[in-house]
Amino acid sequence: MLDIRLLRDNPHLVKARLATRGIEIDDAVDAVLASDSRRRDVETRLQGLQAERNRLSREIGALRSQGRDTASMEAQVTSQAADMQALTQQAALLEQEQRDLLLVLPNLPQDNVPTGPDSSHNPVVRTWGEKPLLTRSEDHRAIGSRLDLLDFDRAGRMSGSGFVCYKGKGARLERALINFLLDLHTSEHRYKEVSPPFLIRAEALVGTSQLPKFEEQLYRIERDALYLAPTAEVPLTNLHREEVLPSSSLPLKYAAYTPCFRREAGAAGVGTRGLIRMHQFDKVELVKICAPEDSESELETLTRDAERVLQILGLHHRVIELCTGDLGFGAAKTYDIEVWSPGQNAFLEVSSCSNFADFQARRMSLRFKGQDGKNRVCHTLNGSGTALARLYVALLETGLRADGSVALPEPLHSYFGADAID
Repeated sequence: MLDIRLLRDNPHLVKARLATRGIEIDDAVDAVLASDSRRRDVETRLQGLQAERNRLSREIGALRSQGRDTASMEAQVTSQAADMQALTQQAALLEQEQRDLLLVLPNLPQDNVPTGPDSSHNPVVRTWGEKPLLTRSEDHRAIGSRLDLLDFDRAGRMSGSGFVCYKGKGARLERALINFLLDLHTSEHRYKEVSPPFLIRAEALVGTSQLPKFEEQLYRIERDALYLAPTAEVPLTNLHREEVLPSSSLPLKYAAYTPCFRREAGAAGVGTRGLIRMHQFDKVELVKICAPEDSESELETLTRDAERVLQILGLHHRVIELCTGDLGFGAAKTYDIEVWSPGQNAFLEVSSCSNFADFQARRMSLRFKGQDGKNRVCHTLNGSGTALARLYVALLETGLRADGSVALPEPLHSYFGADAID
């Protein structure tokens, strides 16, 4: 959520930065400012009435001590009390209105984010490795079916399109990857492992900006008013909601495995592209909470931590920076890490590493006490470390050998219990 003081003090800057996202936003900014003006006007009137009521109360006390009649003044105080109650209710409604309007405004792109209308303007920051030279070509769906690793048909009969059953060695590989990723990030990169709930309240999703913007992409359990987690970003970032952290505790670094649930409303090709786009998939997520002056450098190390996964596994990949028109709703700056998929003949996103600045922390009232003793709003960051489905795709397709078996990278041998799948 944007700082209302920034909108009041420099609305032209806010409009200019949001315009780089390629959206018409001026009216929405003006609506927030108009609501803020109405709220402040009501609060000013309320404060005036309170001051007048306090003055009258003091006068009534003085007159009573002199034995004088105060009936008319007491009637005035009673009338003011009713007016104050009405203004208090009006102020609360206007405060909620202002918050609702602020919640639909996206974050401001950082000044150093490249300007562009869409993904075609995303610059490549760096590339690692080379495309593998394969003697046999198959995509992951064909490999998974032939080696009895993946079963889309039976999953579809149980749950519909966009789901899969991992079977036998396929299930073992998925489990091996989860353990490998958690061990890497907790041991080498020093993130603290968390096993969070998979069911979460709406307030947590508001905090990380999935709500109200992405309501249609979420799975909701109506009976309990809970949502299935679309990503571990939500419970991890909300671990400290409504807290004031000591500055000495920052930065906080958390890692978690969760299944992720997304309806992918309106997404073309769901159920026809294998593991590329799923309603349920596994992911290891990385989250950082830090002081504002550290968030840019923390984004760089977060991205390197996620990229390290692909380097250890020997997978060709690249890092791109998202331009303003391709940034996610809550992100101020984002790097995407894309792994090469021989079977798709394309790069696939396996991690999106974002600096949200104070956007999420402001929504969840997440603060820290600065050295001067004043409370300041934290900055939050997150990135996949990584999403397993597309990593799984790249491993199968890159490791495919001429005899149809799949060679696994050496770091996975001890986790999987073998050096290949055949």
